[in-house]
Amino acid sequence: MTPLTTLHAGQQIVVGGDHVLTVDAELAAAFEAGDALIAVADTQRLLHIPAAQRAIVDRAVTSATSGFVDLAEVDDQQITEFFDRFAGRLGDAAAFAHIASANEHDVAQAAAKGRSTTRLVLDDRMRDGMITGLEVWRDAPLGRDDAIARHDHDGWTVQARRAPLGVVGFVFEGRPNVFADACGVVRTGNSVVFRIGSDALTTALAIVEHALRPALAEAGLPVGTVSLVESPERAAGHALFADRRLALAVARGSGRAVAELGAVAAQSGTPVSLHGTGGAWIVAGERADGDRLRAAVGASLDRKVCNTANVVAVPRARAPELVPRVLEGLDAAAVARSSSARLHVVEGSEAWVPDERFRSTVTIERADGAHEESAASIISQRELATEWEWETSPEMTIVVTDSVDEAVDLCNRYSPRFVTSIISEDTAERDNFYRRVDAPFVGDAFTRWVDGQYALDTPELGLSNWERGRMLGRGPILSGDSVFTVRYRATVEQADLRR
Repeated sequence: MTPLTTLHAGQQIVVGGDHVLTVDAELAAAFEAGDALIAVADTQRLLHIPAAQRAIVDRAVTSATSGFVDLAEVDDQQITEFFDRFAGRLGDAAAFAHIASANEHDVAQAAAKGRSTTRLVLDDRMRDGMITGLEVWRDAPLGRDDAIARHDHDGWTVQARRAPLGVVGFVFEGRPNVFADACGVVRTGNSVVFRIGSDALTTALAIVEHALRPALAEAGLPVGTVSLVESPERAAGHALFADRRLALAVARGSGRAVAELGAVAAQSGTPVSLHGTGGAWIVAGERADGDRLRAAVGASLDRKVCNTANVVAVPRARAPELVPRVLEGLDAAAVARSSSARLHVVEGSEAWVPDERFRSTVTIERADGAHEESAASIISQRELATEWEWETSPEMTIVVTDSVDEAVDLCNRYSPRFVTSIISEDTAERDNFYRRVDAPFVGDAFTRWVDGQYALDTPELGLSNWERGRMLGRGPILSGDSVFTVRYRATVEQADLRR
């Protein structure tokens, strides 16, 4: 095959077998020999990968590939020691001071650009969570060659045994704790390559220098066990997910970016696990308890992450009683954050919301600063699909429906099919909701329980929704102990055995 060395404006590129994309003048001028071009069928976009970014990614993946092979020569106790040393260094005041300083720099830089910093700050709570997660993997009893099933026959036996998967490529944005959580794949013998967003890159580099790399050396693990793509460019993420040496590609972050990364990996033939769009739904039942509903709403709006309440649906017959309780929960969440609440009301539901909310103006903190906005505004039904991204000011949508069944239909249609909760004192109503709603996480109280470490005592790599289909043979919580493959080993006692 002849390598692509130049592009010209107006050049047509076939994508997906039935579409044509046209090279524009800017792309043609920027493209040089050694660069790569990826035509993404799902997004109908041409992605330019400069040679420099390809080289950075190639070095990281090559290191991880070697690290995976070399990991076979170490024992499980050395892997245990790695997690212990990593946790210890994060807990060490002198080592962590360097990381904290780097994080302060990242937060200041992101704030100056008007970008969100709510998930970027590496505070004491996040630090403690990282240490706890690493200690969970340190103490995990599972090994790389554990037997998970046995089939006995006359004269012979077959065992199904856990085995490492390979090199895991991991792209995430600005949450430093993910860096520690995702190292869980090492517990099952995999190596990992990280690419972190520009907002948190300085923090990640400091974690590598002052905690991760020393822990690998002290435990005697290959340096390539964990590699970091040292580039802030999005093209580096695309290059990583296009690398066919990956055994699994994992992405988490904003929905559109994650979807495109997934498309790149899929086109390259790499299995992919996406963790992007979130936004939970709370549905009040016909038999809902008002106090329980208020508590669920308030507890589901304590901070903005993927499992935060985004939409609350109330049945029309109970609206006069329950809508005020929903608003109390929203306001309580705002008070707890010393901020103001922002409400979106689906058209047709405004009769149950006090007029004063629509007339009032409140100060809402956004990533780019404070804004004076209406406390409540009317939106169309299709905007139920909007995930509200907020900083310190809790923000959600309320909709009044004819019935709980209608609320479920709206949820299945407009939500990312992710986290849902039914507030009801009636067992049959809760069971019917569970049967009908199309979501992997279903509860009967607050939505923020959806977290690998909180719910399963296992640090997570990410949470998957069902927006892009259900998963085969795996739950929606992806964790280090779920990244493995299965080998079969036969032991034959009967020498002349034949079929």
